[in-house]
Amino acid sequence: MKYTRFTAGGRQLRGHLHDGKLIDAAGVAHDPAAVQFRLPVEPPKVIALALNYNDHAGELGLTQPSEPALFWKPNTTLLPHGGTVIYPRGAEFMHYEVELGVIIGRDARRVKAKDAMDYVGGYTIGNDLVVRDYVTNTFRPPMRGKGWDTFGPLGPYYVTADEVADPHDLTLTAHVNGELRQRGSTRDMIFSIPELIEHISRFMTLQENDVILTGTPKGISHVRPGDVMTLEVEGLGILQNDIQEEDDGAEPIKGKESKEGEWDGR
Repeated sequence: MKYTRFTAGGRQLRGHLHDGKLIDAAGVAHDPAAVQFRLPVEPPKVIALALNYNDHAGELGLTQPSEPALFWKPNTTLLPHGGTVIYPRGAEFMHYEVELGVIIGRDARRVKAKDAMDYVGGYTIGNDLVVRDYVTNTFRPPMRGKGWDTFGPLGPYYVTADEVADPHDLTLTAHVNGELRQRGSTRDMIFSIPELIEHISRFMTLQENDVILTGTPKGISHVRPGDVMTLEVEGLGILQNDIQEEDDGAEPIKGKESKEGEWDGR
């Protein structure tokens, strides 16, 4: 089932997708194009993965990690389908990253890989946006590059696990203004979903509705204000967001992080 949360007629509703319509709890059908989507879940936390595809590590000139490279995606980054991403004034290189989002179905602690899929509630699409200006030091968590408000679109649906036969065999694509920019498959993930759940839950409780963003394949490119990003993961729907420049009152970014992590404020 594809579930979603949305606003229609001033009311916050929950529903599921059926024959192209959103059916709310009262059985009323809504046109998806006429509603305002909300986040598919309100995650207690979002954990993201860097360099989980060999080809993406290669395009950045980086070595694949020997264990999962994790970082936080602040909840203030989260944005639903149809929301507007804000482009920071002065940013030189900002790009999208289409990702499979794993939604935890129940609390998990010290879970073994062989049992891990029993803790997956479902899946969604994530866009792990980043200002690459701030991600040159791979020994520093990329909070300043990936933690901007609106830099974590999720949605549009919570697709239950039973609808996805094999999450490790899904095609991912990203289009910008209708042009294909990124294409890959979850077959090429370095660390599988069970491996990630085992690794994370060994030291941290994964809570119901937590989201794990599992990394992105090769194909990043610059996006700018006015662009529209259309991301798709096979069987999960389409996540679309436009981009607008930050307001005039925001101080433009100056300088960038050096490879040694030193700030160059010139």
